[in-house]
Amino acid sequence: MTIMTNKITPAAAWRTQSSTVVHRAEPYFAVRRDEAVRPDGQPAQYHHVVSPGAAVVLALDAAGRVVLTRQWIYTHGEPQLRLPSGGIDPVDAGSPQAAAARELLAETGLRADKWASLGAVHSADSFSNHIDHLFLASGLIEPETPVTLDGDEADLRVHRVSLERAAQLVDAGAVPHAGSQVAIQRLVLRSIPSHVVFRACSSHP
Repeated sequence: MTIMTNKITPAAAWRTQSSTVVHRAEPYFAVRRDEAVRPDGQPAQYHHVVSPGAAVVLALDAAGRVVLTRQWIYTHGEPQLRLPSGGIDPVDAGSPQAAAARELLAETGLRADKWASLGAVHSADSFSNHIDHLFLASGLIEPETPVTLDGDEADLRVHRVSLERAAQLVDAGAVPHAGSQVAIQRLVLRSIPSHVVFRACSSHP
C-alpha cells in the first residue's frame, strides 16, 4: 500500500518563538500560550492544551464480544457508551499500553494476555496535541470477585455486545467517543477482505 504524503518545507511551516505555561492541571494537562510565526510570515499567538494522551481498549472476550462501558461524562453532561479508556498517568511511565492495561483492570476487572495496537487518533488538533492510543486486548482473564468502583467511576456499568452490534451502535451515533469509534471501525475493517473494501470505496465518487 502506498501512503500519500504532502511534504511541507520549513519555510512554509509554523515556527514557535517562545512558549509560556499559563495554567497547569497536573497530571492531566497544561495550557500554553505560544508566540509563533504563521506560514505566511505573520506573527500570531497560539493557545493550546498539552496532554499526555490517553489509552483506549477494545477488549474481546472468549465469545468474541466487545466490552463497552457506560458512564456519566462530565464535560458533555450525559451518560455515554464507550470502550474502557483513560488518561496516561505518571504511574504508566509514558507507556500507552501500561495505561490501557491499568484502565481495563480498573473499569472492568479484566486482564488480557494478548495486546495489539490499533493505531492512534489525533482528535483535537486545533487546540491540543492529545492522542488516543488504541489497543486490541484478547485472552481476557475474568475477575475472581465483583469489581467495586468508587469516586468518579461509581456510576460506571459494563456491557458486552457482539462486534456487529458495536459497529451498529457506532453507525447510529450511540458511541460518540472518537477513539472508541475508530478502534471498533478498524477492527471491523480488518475482518473484511481488502478487495471488498476497495470495491465499496470505488463505487462512490
